[in-house]
Amino acid sequence: MQAENIAVIVGVGQINDRPSEAMDGMDSFGLMGEALRRADADAGDGWLGDVDHLASVDQISFPDDGSLVQRLAREIGAGRASVETTDMPHGDSPVRLLNEAALRIARGEARVVAVAGGEAMITAAAQAKAKGLRPGDILRGSAKRKTSPLRQAYGLNAPVDMYPIYENALRHLWRQSLAEGQAETAQLWSGMAGVAQDCPDAWIRTGATGDEIVMDGPSNRRIAHPYTKLMVANASVNQGAGFLVTSLAEAQRRNVPLDRLVYVGQGAAAKEPAEFLDRESYARSLSMEEVLRATLEFNELTPDDLDMVELYSCFPCVPKMARRVLDWPVDRPITSFGGLTFGGAPVANYMSHAIATMVQDLRGGNRVGLLYANGGIVTTNHAIVLSGDFRAGMAEPRDFDVQARADARRGLVPVLDADYTGPAVIESWTVFYNRDNQPLRGVVIARSPAGDRCLAFVPAEDQAAIDLLTDGRIDPVGRTGQIVPAQDLRRFVL
Repeated sequence: MQAENIAVIVGVGQINDRPSEAMDGMDSFGLMGEALRRADADAGDGWLGDVDHLASVDQISFPDDGSLVQRLAREIGAGRASVETTDMPHGDSPVRLLNEAALRIARGEARVVAVAGGEAMITAAAQAKAKGLRPGDILRGSAKRKTSPLRQAYGLNAPVDMYPIYENALRHLWRQSLAEGQAETAQLWSGMAGVAQDCPDAWIRTGATGDEIVMDGPSNRRIAHPYTKLMVANASVNQGAGFLVTSLAEAQRRNVPLDRLVYVGQGAAAKEPAEFLDRESYARSLSMEEVLRATLEFNELTPDDLDMVELYSCFPCVPKMARRVLDWPVDRPITSFGGLTFGGAPVANYMSHAIATMVQDLRGGNRVGLLYANGGIVTTNHAIVLSGDFRAGMAEPRDFDVQARADARRGLVPVLDADYTGPAVIESWTVFYNRDNQPLRGVVIARSPAGDRCLAFVPAEDQAAIDLLTDGRIDPVGRTGQIVPAQDLRRFVL
C-alpha cells in the first residue's frame, strides 16, 4: 500500500471550559473551534487551511439550523472544505467519522480531514434556568430522540431509564447476585476514576473508591436501580475535542516526526433495532459482539494483541458486555480518558476525547489500542483500531458495515401486548428515584404465558414490592406475578 493511502492521525486537541460564572461559559461552536486550533498546533501548525473535509459530531446544547459546521469551516480558515454533521447525537459518531476519514484518505478522496465535536451543557443549563426551564430537560427533551407512547407512559424515555433494564437482565444471565454485580461495577468504575486522576484532560480528577461509587448517599444519589450518580455518564460539562487525519505521505512532506504519528486501522459497525421494545433480548447485543469480533478479524488481531482499550462506559452494562466479548480482565483498565463519569460525557462527543488521549498514549511505540463506542441504547455500535506503527492488517480500505453478520444471528422478537392482564414472568425491570433518593416507581418488562412482551409499573407506595426488587435478597428476573389494570396503564403485582 502506498504512503499516499495510509491514514494517520497527525494532531489532536481537547478543551475543558470551567467558567467561574456558568452563564459566561463557551458555547459548542467555540469549543469545537478551540479544539481544532489545538489539534493544529499539536500537528505542527498550518493544517487547518488545507482541510478538504470537515466533519462535526451532532450536539444538543446549542441547537442550530445546520449551519454550525459551515461557520466552523470558515472560522478555522477551511471555507472551501466539504462539510457534514452526523444526523444524531449518538456516542459512536466520533469513531464512525474517524473510520470514514481514514477511508477518504485511503481512497484518495481527501488529503486532510478534520473531525470535531463539543458540548456546552454547563452554559446551556444556566441559560435554560435563567429562562425558567429545567436544565435537565436539555438531555431528556432532545427533539431528535424518538420514543414510543407506550414506553413514555411507563417512564422509559432517556438512556438512564433503559440501560438498567440491560443491567438487571445481564446480571441474571451471568448468575451474579446484586452484590456481585455491584462489585464488578465498583472495580471497573474505580479503575476509570484512577485513570482520570492521571489524565490532564479529564473532567473529574479526584478519584473515587469502589465503595464511594456503589454506596448511595446525599452526594451519590440513586438514579435508576442499580445505578447511582457515580455510575452514569456525567453530561454536566463544557468540553470539546477534535483531531486531524491525513496520509502518511502528506505527514512526511510536512516533516512531521514519525514518532508523532498514529496509524488508523480497520473498523466495523452494526446496529440493534432502533425501538427498544423491538429487541430480541436485553441480555446481549449481537451487533456489539459482531462489531468487536470483526474489528479484531479485519486487523488480524486477537484480544491478547491489544495493549489498551476504550470500552464505552455510559452505563456499567456496556463495558461489562464488551469486556466479556474480548475476554478482557476486570482488573485491566478499560479506558484511556477516564470514562463518561470521570473523563466527562459531552453527549455524543466523548469518543473524540478518547481518541485524542489514546493517540497521545500510542505515540512513539509499537503498541495497539481498540476503541469501542455505542449510541442510543446500545443501538449504534462502532469499533476501530489505532496503532503506534503500521501493521499488516491495515493494508487495504474496506467496508465497515457488518450488519448482515449480526442480523444472521437474530431470533424472533416477542410480540408486544400493551393491553395484557393476567399472570406474567419478569423479563427485566428497574426502579426510578427522585432527587431525594426516594423511589418514584418501578417498571417491569414481563412475558405472558404466550411469550408476548408486556409493560407494567410498580407504585412507590408498594414498599414491599420495591424492597423485594431492590434489596438483593432475590433475583426478580424469572419471578411470576400478576399484571392488573390500573387506570390507563397496567400494574405489576408480585
